[in-house]
Amino acid sequence: MASTRRHFLQASGAASLGLGAAARGQGQTAANDKIQFATIGCGIMGQGDTDTAISVPGTKLAAVCDVYEGRLTRAKEHWGADLFTTRDYREVLARKDVDTVIVATPDHWHARIAAEAMEAGKDVYVQKPMVKQWQDGHRLIETSRRTGRILQVGSQRVSSVIYKKAQELYRAGSIGTLNAVEAWIDRNSAIGAWRYSIPPDASPATIDWDRFLGDAPKRPFDPQRLFQWRNWNDYGTGVAGDLFVHLFSGIHFVLGSLGPTRVFAAGGIYFWKGDRDAPDIMVGLYDYPKTDSHPAFNLALRVNFVCGGPETGRFHFTGSEGVMTIGDGVSLSKPPKETEPGETAGSFSKETAEKIMAQHRARYPEHPVTAATMPEADEESYLAPPDYSDDFEHHTTFFNAVRSRQPVVEDATFGLRAAGPALLANLSYYEGRIKHWDPVAMRVVED
Repeated sequence: MASTRRHFLQASGAASLGLGAAARGQGQTAANDKIQFATIGCGIMGQGDTDTAISVPGTKLAAVCDVYEGRLTRAKEHWGADLFTTRDYREVLARKDVDTVIVATPDHWHARIAAEAMEAGKDVYVQKPMVKQWQDGHRLIETSRRTGRILQVGSQRVSSVIYKKAQELYRAGSIGTLNAVEAWIDRNSAIGAWRYSIPPDASPATIDWDRFLGDAPKRPFDPQRLFQWRNWNDYGTGVAGDLFVHLFSGIHFVLGSLGPTRVFAAGGIYFWKGDRDAPDIMVGLYDYPKTDSHPAFNLALRVNFVCGGPETGRFHFTGSEGVMTIGDGVSLSKPPKETEPGETAGSFSKETAEKIMAQHRARYPEHPVTAATMPEADEESYLAPPDYSDDFEHHTTFFNAVRSRQPVVEDATFGLRAAGPALLANLSYYEGRIKHWDPVAMRVVED
């Protein structure tokens, strides 16, 4: 029988909210003042991020921007009739009462708005993936360094107490020598496949269509492309950018990895057809080189929007001594220790088999198995506290950094190292070939 021990982890983010710091420079508040923030892009994630940010003590929502008038109406209904709202994000960046911005726009706007916000003296919380094109990641790294602005990417696993425990267990050698990682996300609903509702009042009068398109190819007005933008590569980054990047962020945080060197992806549009060019199933294979923090290993990722079973998401870190699994918590599973290596005498002649068995039993005497001598598998699990929110932890991390001016883990460099391999998965899928990546220089290696 397996022996299982359960432990509850201690959340840390809320306890650090009293972190003090000297008054900041341009566009910064003193440590005892509220940090005023604005949200640019007020869709599903934008509203969720805003609600979470408001719940962090010492913060205040100052403005909201969205290209659809109905989202601005919703913002005033939800956060107050006096809230400043606009369709033009530049009006938000020009405001002196805005210290930080949450960038929760479609992917094709992330890099431009994040860079302009930092140039305007604002700290930035930008949704994942940080960029739509890997080249833009270097622009954000340079801008953050030059302006001294905090940039944190919104992939909350790096602030999670669960992933911190997984990192601790890995570093302690709990699974022996790592050799493979598997991670997957399975969904089986229309909303999970990005088929979001389209409001009946969507029209050129209520939507700033040209502003939504930005640098994307010009197209006639089509509200489906706005409200379900993840389905099109003109605006989103598909399965890889939306979900692989979450998996990369968690893996890189736990292992201290810089990223893979070789990428191959496959998939297709198998079920959710007719209104997308992004696949609804994708698998990716990645080669990770040996580093100071981990040995060489192989990674397999899968996202399936056509899953007929339960919706799940898991990580398996497989090592020579056990397996570490991350889901709702983190667990360690270690098989029973092998008492003897076994033999294959039955595949030889009778005479040879008898000799092999005699040698085997001389070395490994036969012992009757009883309840007392039966080897036990060992399993240990660590669970987050009830009502724990890694979103809250992540936003707390960001606002603590805004006050203290201390660097964050998921900065622009971390963000590019998570986004780069995900974006290469798209390139591999559409080009139908292996792609190579330099995880140190964070660049595509051309064949």
